[in-house]
Parts: sequence; C-alpha cells; structure tokens
Amino acid sequence: MTRLFVSRRRFMGIAGVAASTVPLAGCDMLDGLLAGDDPVRGFLASANTLTYRLQRLLIPADRLAPEFSESEIRQGQRPNGSTDPTDPVYLALKDAEFAAYRLNVSGLVERPMQLTLDELRNMPSRTQITRHDCVEGWSCVAKWTGVPLARVLDEAGVKSDARYVVFHCFDSMSLGLAGSAAYYESIDMIDARHPQTILAYGLNGTLLPVANGAPLRVRIERQLGYKMAKYIRAIEVVSDLSKIGGGRGGYWEDLGYDWYAGI
Repeated sequence: MTRLFVSRRRFMGIAGVAASTVPLAGCDMLDGLLAGDDPVRGFLASANTLTYRLQRLLIPADRLAPEFSESEIRQGQRPNGSTDPTDPVYLALKDAEFAAYRLNVSGLVERPMQLTLDELRNMPSRTQITRHDCVEGWSCVAKWTGVPLARVLDEAGVKSDARYVVFHCFDSMSLGLAGSAAYYESIDMIDARHPQTILAYGLNGTLLPVANGAPLRVRIERQLGYKMAKYIRAIEVVSDLSKIGGGRGGYWEDLGYDWYAGI
C-alpha cells in the first residue's frame, strides 16, 4: 500500500482549491498567532495557517519522517546559527562539563521539575538517523540520541489546557540596532508528543558538541531546522504564545518566518 505523503510545497500549490472544499472546523490553533498590520504579512500568515491546518488534517499525527542507514552519514552535522553562546551562566556550566546543568520544566504541568543530564540520560532513549533540512537550502544526515520529549512531559504531568511547548535557550541572537534577544522556539502538542521529537544529548555516537547545541537540543524531524532549538535551558508548557518573546512563537518567527515549518 502506498503511504500518503504531501509535502509543504505541494500544500501551497493546492491551498487555493482546498480552501473551498476541505472542512476545517475546529482548527483554530494558529488564528491570530501571526496576525500583523502589514497586508503582505497577513496574507502569508493566512497561507501558513492553511498549510498547517491541511497537514494536520491529512497527515497522521504519528507519521514518521524518513530514517536512514549508518552508511548514509557522509559528514559531521553542520553547525549553523549560533554555535558558541556567551551567556555567563552557560559558560560556567560548559567549563564544568555541564555537571550542574538542570533542565527546568514549568508552566501548565502538575509537577514542575528540574532534571539533571544524568536523569535525562537514564530515561528511556531513542536513537534515529534523520536528515536535517535547513531553510537556507542545505541538508545533512546524522544520528541523534535523546529522550523522547513526550516522556518528559508525562513525568511532569501536562494539564488539559496545554497547547504548546516553548523552548527557552541560553543563546542570544542579534536584533540589529535594537540589541539582542534570547532565542526561543515553540511547537504544538502534536509535534511535542511525536515519537521522533527528542531532547537530544548525543550526536553520531558521541556527546552532543557545543557547536551543535550542547548540552541539550530538540529534534523535531518533521519540521525545518530553525525549529530545532539548541542550548535549551528550560521548557515551558503554555496555552497561548502571545505573551512570550515577540508573541509569534519563536525568535525567527518574530522576524517574519513561518511558525509552522512542516516538511
């Protein structure tokens, strides 16, 4: 039986037809998330919302991204974006080989937690060889090891009104003349509980290097690379994104990128 696969590019091509023929009742998760006064931005936000809705409607929530064999790892995972945070707290943790690192899990959870790297590594793990697709146009196959995010969420006990998981990071990114902003990203609960969404602490059989996001980064294999936050210091479970950062769900999204980057 042929497995259904509809790419993001194809969705954009059929969006006009699908908008008039596919019932989308109840899919209100992104309404208002990317709203703006600029009419072009508003149009693009509407297209992004429709793409999100269609993918959620047509593609099973647990569909896996392609996985590869060891022989298809041809190079080391290419670092990009921020590769060496200068945050003083992060530098102190790095100097001590992250022995004092704690992942803070808070927000709409029954049991707020602070997890050490040893505690994360002692949880059931998943190893997957997947392709990282960058919005800049390059890709790279690598082997990632980590704890499924769903396992951490279950340990914390997610409340019924939770809709998003936000990743707060140690690295900061430039805002030009406006200074800099702490990097953050977010996903919905469907992607948060996807079996391939992991908090990765290993890369290609070794500990995750600093250049690739040590001590912890998220892998969201069905989305583009900019969604996969590095240098994670905290996870916050929320019902609304409008009061976090610039209110659009992530650092790059606040600058105009799509919040949903499904591929």
